[in-house]
Amino acid sequence: MKYHSLFFSALLLFAPSLVFGACSVANLTRCLDSVCAINIGANPAARCQYCGTSSAGDPTRSTAMRNISAGTSSKYTISDKELKSAPKDAGERYIWGTKLCLEKVPGCTTDDVSDNYDSLIEQSCKAAGISAEMVGLAKKANVAKTQNTCSNEIESCIIDPKNCGANYGNCKSDADFDKYFSACSVANGGCESFLSNIRKTIDSARKKSLANESKLLSNIVAAYKSEREQKLSSAQSGCKNSKAKNDCVNSVCKNNMRNKCANNNEKEAAQNLCKFYDTACERLK
Repeated sequence: MKYHSLFFSALLLFAPSLVFGACSVANLTRCLDSVCAINIGANPAARCQYCGTSSAGDPTRSTAMRNISAGTSSKYTISDKELKSAPKDAGERYIWGTKLCLEKVPGCTTDDVSDNYDSLIEQSCKAAGISAEMVGLAKKANVAKTQNTCSNEIESCIIDPKNCGANYGNCKSDADFDKYFSACSVANGGCESFLSNIRKTIDSARKKSLANESKLLSNIVAAYKSEREQKLSSAQSGCKNSKAKNDCVNSVCKNNMRNKCANNNEKEAAQNLCKFYDTACERLK
């Protein structure tokens, strides 16, 4: 009865909620951690450094330490071999990891990623906040700020969840970005002579992040659309000239009928068993 099973699976196009199960947040997190949380036991800021912002500093890449995925199922983790192709930029790495993990963990979407993993990155960025305390001490000591210090201060302020957010989701419009950049510039004084260059750099990172996010979503939608169309085409092909039904009848006669449909009773029984194809093909017209 393999024809029955194959054809029925094609009909599930009309009920995608029955095909895809609920997203496993645990497996999704495990997968993203294999990209973003390397050596997090020794470096609490790992998620922020790998997949949050480059302003959090370079992550420690000690050869003596192992990837967080070591010892866990490779089914839901990115392998060391795959990680060699990971982008160096934190934002690009997050998008790269999201794409691979959505392929590995069924039923999950980009919303599941942002709803469950962005907060972990934000917590990690807070762990990296000791640099902000160092800046505060520098202010008290009246130490003159460098452009690099100002850039780090303002960018940390910009990507705060209360402002633009790590993925700039709250700053999709230029007006919102201008509002938060102005507020962060005022909150981190002493950077007036560097503001023009800093704004250009952060704005460029914002636009790149938003463009990559849009491109990723478009690619995912296009992939699902192509898969649906291929399955539909295959099902419609089976309906042409009643091919799928005839194949079903022949299979039933061969495998389930004692006399191989040599008499009318067995032929009629086989036709009734395969009659569901008539209804299915009507829906596919």
